[in-house]
Amino acid sequence: MASERVEDEHFEEGAEGEEDDQFIDPNDVLIELGDEGDHAMYEEYEGEGGMDGEGMPEEEIVWEDNSTQHFPNHKGSVFAVSTHPSAPLAASGGEDDLGYIWDIMTGDELVKLTGHTDSVTSTAFSADGELVATGGMDGKVRIWRRVGKEDYRTWEFLTELSGPDEVMWLRWHPKGNVLLAGSNDTTVWLWQLPSGNTMQVFAGHMGPVTCGDFTPDGKRIVTADGDGTLIYWDPRSPTPVFKLTSSDARFDLEGITSLAINPASTLAVVGGASGGVRVVSLSKGEVVGALAGHKEGESVEAVEFVELAAAGPGVAPPASGGVVVTGATDGKACIWDLNTMRLRATLEHGDAVTSLHHLPSPKAHLIVSASVDKTLRTWDARTGTLVREHKGHQGPILQAALGLGGSVVVSAGDDGVCLVWPTE
Repeated sequence: MASERVEDEHFEEGAEGEEDDQFIDPNDVLIELGDEGDHAMYEEYEGEGGMDGEGMPEEEIVWEDNSTQHFPNHKGSVFAVSTHPSAPLAASGGEDDLGYIWDIMTGDELVKLTGHTDSVTSTAFSADGELVATGGMDGKVRIWRRVGKEDYRTWEFLTELSGPDEVMWLRWHPKGNVLLAGSNDTTVWLWQLPSGNTMQVFAGHMGPVTCGDFTPDGKRIVTADGDGTLIYWDPRSPTPVFKLTSSDARFDLEGITSLAINPASTLAVVGGASGGVRVVSLSKGEVVGALAGHKEGESVEAVEFVELAAAGPGVAPPASGGVVVTGATDGKACIWDLNTMRLRATLEHGDAVTSLHHLPSPKAHLIVSASVDKTLRTWDARTGTLVREHKGHQGPILQAALGLGGSVVVSAGDDGVCLVWPTE
């Protein structure tokens, strides 16, 4: 398939002479570091109800709900939720083959996003907020656009994109209307909007493409699959810049389940089905670190970079290498200092961690974790202390997103409901 040339402002080359890797010394060797005995910083909540003389509860448990808004319109599990970059909007998708755009301040349904014939597993707003995409298990990617310059409540269907067998995830370019999708059939698709033209089809994976994203500078793409392969792409070429596979024993993660890219676009951190985490230099195309804090065999479901300043007098911030948080099915969220490749703190949930999100500056030290234990929690990543617990779901939380500049968190639940809370 012929490729359409990507606009230069989205994918221009970096300046020559840039430092290859400003965080990891070239002489660093792969170091395997274990959990150094960090204990849980939050003990599981226990109810206060007593027992009567026959060992029965004295009274029924009252379900706690401290959310500020809810959206109950889905008829089945809600798999995906995303938020508008500026307006009080969320887009959710679910088991009922539907997506919705709804108001996170009022809970009102604004638009029903129809046309899918199987579960909607991905939703995403474009960087400028003018477009929203839904992706489904039916392989369809459907695009809606905002109508009118002043009214964020009115949207119309624009076009349907085809190509993938089953859409695993969607990502918009950080600066332009270019959409990236990973498929269950080992392919990765790149489209230009609003035309809907296919710009590139990337082939090179051997398993379902489980995760991927643009680098924050918008110049490259990183994708990974369930077979354990990571590929670094130039969007203008169907040929990989480099590829790492499980044939390298240092990179054998028994399938890659999650990834994140640092703000400088120089490092990728990937999590695996085996519980392992690897740090990859994107300039060198090689593994430069291994992080071992999750229980073996527990899948790493979420990775998120955070920016830390000093937490207060006597508490030093990490050096320039950065900090990353990994969350897994063992119920842990591990905070890592990438300068030393050491564990800073361990955060605890009662069940699997499904997603992680950091607030924007000046509160970038705060992270929100979502869990199968039916709660979300806001933490101070500088100290590992719990800031706030968010309750209200009666089933596992499958995805979450920050909205309104990070002031609220919106969740998607297996109980068929989306909820909204203040993050602090």
